[in-house]
Amino acid sequence: MIQTYRRCQCTGYLFSALTVIILIFSGLSATAQQSQISGSVTDDKGAALPSVTVSVKGKGISTKTNEEGHFAIAARINDVLVFSAVSYLTREVIITAATEYQVVLATNAVAMSDVVVVGYGKNSKRTLSSAITSIKPEDLNRGAIGDVGQLLQGKVPGLNVTASGDPNRPAAMILRGHSTINSPGGPFYVIDGIPGADINGVAPDDIASMDILKDASATAIYGNRASNGVIMVTTKKGRAGKLQAAYNGYIGFENVSSSLDLMDAAALRAYSQKNNYTPSTNDDKGANTNWMEAIQKKSALSHNHNISFSGGTEKSMYSASLNYLKKEGIILQSDLERVIGRISAEHHALNDRLTLGLNIMSSNSKASNVPLQNMVFQQAVKYNPMSPVYNEDGTFFENFNNTQYFNPVSIIKNAVDDTKYGSLQGNFTLEAKLPFNLTYNANLSYQRSTWLHGEYYNSYYSQNYSTGSFYTNGDPGGGRSLRNFYSNGLAYRNYYQNTSKTFETFLTWGKKLGLHNLKAVLGYSWQRNTNNDGLQTSQTNFINDYTTYYNLRLGNYQTVKGFAVDYGGSIYEETNFISDFFRLNYDFNERILLQASIRRDGSSVFGKNKEWGYFPAASIAWRISESAFIKNAGFISDLKLRLSYGATGNAFGLGAYNAQRLYDKSGTYYSDGVFAASFRSTQGSNPDLQWEVTATKNAGLDYGFLKNRITGAIDIYEKTTTDMLFRYNVAQSIDPSGWLWLNVGKIRNRGIEFNVNIAAVNKKNFTWTTGLNLASNKNVILDLKGPEQYGVNADSTYYTQLDGPGATGSRLQILTVGGPLGQFYSFQYLGKDASGNSLFLKGDGTETTNPTQVSDYHYLGSPHPKLMYGFNNSFRYKNFDLNLFLRGVIGNKIFNATRADLSYVFTAGQTNISPYAADDARTDSRNNNYSSRYVENGSYLRFDNATLGYRFNLKSDYFSNLRLYGTVNNLFVITKYKGIDPEINQGGASLGVDYNSFYPKTRTVLIGVSVGF
Repeated sequence: MIQTYRRCQCTGYLFSALTVIILIFSGLSATAQQSQISGSVTDDKGAALPSVTVSVKGKGISTKTNEEGHFAIAARINDVLVFSAVSYLTREVIITAATEYQVVLATNAVAMSDVVVVGYGKNSKRTLSSAITSIKPEDLNRGAIGDVGQLLQGKVPGLNVTASGDPNRPAAMILRGHSTINSPGGPFYVIDGIPGADINGVAPDDIASMDILKDASATAIYGNRASNGVIMVTTKKGRAGKLQAAYNGYIGFENVSSSLDLMDAAALRAYSQKNNYTPSTNDDKGANTNWMEAIQKKSALSHNHNISFSGGTEKSMYSASLNYLKKEGIILQSDLERVIGRISAEHHALNDRLTLGLNIMSSNSKASNVPLQNMVFQQAVKYNPMSPVYNEDGTFFENFNNTQYFNPVSIIKNAVDDTKYGSLQGNFTLEAKLPFNLTYNANLSYQRSTWLHGEYYNSYYSQNYSTGSFYTNGDPGGGRSLRNFYSNGLAYRNYYQNTSKTFETFLTWGKKLGLHNLKAVLGYSWQRNTNNDGLQTSQTNFINDYTTYYNLRLGNYQTVKGFAVDYGGSIYEETNFISDFFRLNYDFNERILLQASIRRDGSSVFGKNKEWGYFPAASIAWRISESAFIKNAGFISDLKLRLSYGATGNAFGLGAYNAQRLYDKSGTYYSDGVFAASFRSTQGSNPDLQWEVTATKNAGLDYGFLKNRITGAIDIYEKTTTDMLFRYNVAQSIDPSGWLWLNVGKIRNRGIEFNVNIAAVNKKNFTWTTGLNLASNKNVILDLKGPEQYGVNADSTYYTQLDGPGATGSRLQILTVGGPLGQFYSFQYLGKDASGNSLFLKGDGTETTNPTQVSDYHYLGSPHPKLMYGFNNSFRYKNFDLNLFLRGVIGNKIFNATRADLSYVFTAGQTNISPYAADDARTDSRNNNYSSRYVENGSYLRFDNATLGYRFNLKSDYFSNLRLYGTVNNLFVITKYKGIDPEINQGGASLGVDYNSFYPKTRTVLIGVSVGF
């Protein structure tokens, strides 16, 4: 490691020394008489073009056209005016004796909008041989969105994004299927060159482009971090010209869009009477409470404000922005408040041969969470509607005669759960143009993330909920835990910090030799991460509840029997990554395109025998449209065939100690008259623990027809991950700890992606563009065997245990060779017998009313959708614009365990039940067993967004543009799913299970304004 570090130092010194070999300033141009030049700029159809940059070449003088395309600028005879705008060809005009000019800009099929950001560089779409999807700001989802991941929902073929209505829960993002059974599988973000950056540190209004790198030929340059895909985010930068200021803001009103079907008091009484049961007077208080509405706000308010500044000269440019977001959750006590600041500066020196850049982003958020959220949802749906929220004296109603039965409103209002988290991320970049067609780049970046968390459960909890039956539920597969709230309040407080320091440096060489183009990149990367640098503590027995978790000195845990301070389970870690990489691009006359790359990665998280990994990739493309036999076909604008193969690694989900033996305290032992602490091994060492490797094959076709009025791509891929990382239980004869991290098995994803964009109408006063994307993926586990010496075969591993009423210990999913990740595996429901009892299919094919777990289980379907789609339409009529967006999935199953628990009729009348169980006899104690009865069709079509805007024609010295708009999100959903919403989490291994984690989605109506100054 020391030799590697010295090599890093020497390499850095060498590259830094090369920057000194640069030519110096060129001479200044001669002066001449200035005059005022004016005119107008239109497109090739005669429509005025606003916001076109007009600059005097080489003079640092610039302006922009107004809403009517007019401009005015000071220039001299023989000066050159440069007219530039996104999606148009740049045009230069030489100044003559005339003082007024009419300039027409032609649409550019390969304009700046067709430049995509790739690893350690940029490329034109024309010369790409990889599978990359580019998204511009106008393509992103609109609405009251606090999570950047939701901006991409339905926009990128192959990207599966699922989100609940919780403002504090990030969307789950899976690109081209689950690559492993170990980690959630989210993509790796690179923001303005900062690898692994926090996407929550970027305001949506600051995004200039997002490039999603899909196949391994594009992602392999990032090696060990790229197996789940890479998303390159570029923020807005300053441009030469006068100061430009802008404000974007909206205010939105949210209401619950869909609710669970629950019995009201009358229906529950009728069911009880029908089944010869009289509710106890402890339950039936004559009320008719909708408990889901009781834990909800009547409506939620969201508002967002973004103000930005940019400008500069031809030598120095800057951009800065400040964003404020307040998004209320629809559930009581939940909301998100966030402030993001960003500064970007760029300076060109030494006759534009040296470029220095600085990017700084800071984000601070406060998340107010629903205390014990999943517990609240569980209690709200089962609490008896005949019972009130409050007693007549204003105290909370409780009925402790029923076990594991607690007032959900009380759970919320007698506790607080807050997290303040922030991120600071920035980088300093240097680019130097050297002799011999060399360009040197250096990128030094720093990231710091902090979390300050506090929880407080007041004395009401201590007095009423320390009953020995208060269990809190995790997300599906997370199990449950028994809670004790001790005496006179319970507080938790913790603070943790993660940091990442990265140094990346690379040389780029490019050469054009006739019809041959060569470009090579050689680089080095070093990264050091520290995680969980902080502490946690807990306290109980407070003087009063007023200070909650803010003053732990007011508690006194020493007098409370059985209380032990909770110091948390997070362990300080330090990890190191070192990489070398090389990429070569070649093209022949932009017709035949080749790319090859290799990255060598070293990581301290793996076993000492397997610290290094190699990740190669190659791709080839043929621009068929440039071939002689098709070039003259008028309707074909672009046609490119791509083939690629590559390998990437995965180190996500692993910490500093996964390959090492760990010890922990394990009680005490008596020695020499005293009790001493004893320790035991909790994890064995594995010196051969190595990288997960994901190999991807991809074949694609990019197309453009009718002068690129119809464009799109088709991709077919196969992605196979080997040596999956997972923590396994082994025999203690093999290792005394009983646990080891091992490389086990293989998983494969095969799929096809299609997208088409059509400029259907393109007139002066009316345009219509439409786009459709489709994606289908099939996930299958190929192998689950581990190294022979450990005797591990994980085939038929049962997981996702739920402990619903009457179904303790039930598991819903199985890892099995030949099946997908998350395969549902439980009882097969057959209906009712003559006595009204639930019937099930046994493992031997016979019927039974008393099935046995596991031995009578059957395969019940896959949570993976067979098809995902998004359909977008944008219209413009004069100054009006309208955007309509629909998205959905087809063919997936959802295990509705929430409805199963609500079907537990054995306690109906004491607790509430689902109307879907109204025909079940109260004596049918098996009716709620997790079975095929509760496996439902998860297909849906969601009308996700409708936005109508109007842009004003301004003739003002103070405002450059003004647009007002209105948006409605989540207008409606068409689905057969009986749960609260079919958009169930697709991340992690326990995907597709709906179990008391159903934060309601909302319908949002918002109005907004965009103003330029």
